[in-house]
Amino acid sequence: MESDTSPGELILYTRAHCHLCEEAKADIRKHFGDISVREVDVDTDPALAERYGEEVPVGFVGDEKAFKYRVDPRRLRRLLRKTRR
Repeated sequence: MESDTSPGELILYTRAHCHLCEEAKADIRKHFGDISVREVDVDTDPALAERYGEEVPVGFVGDEKAFKYRVDPRRLRRLLRKTRR
């Protein structure tokens, strides 16, 4: 599912009324203002809701999980650099 991303794109799985999701989005804007982010609400798809449950926010770059719950700027930066090569 995560592999249909473009290089350097972050897929951010979230849900409505999620304070951690809002914090993650703010951290991403703060540290990565120019990053391409595709936000996906897990509650719009039963398979995603089952797969991620309460484990949101979760971010993927390609097939690699970049973070869960809280953004790890160092790991995310490293994964983004790796996919842009």
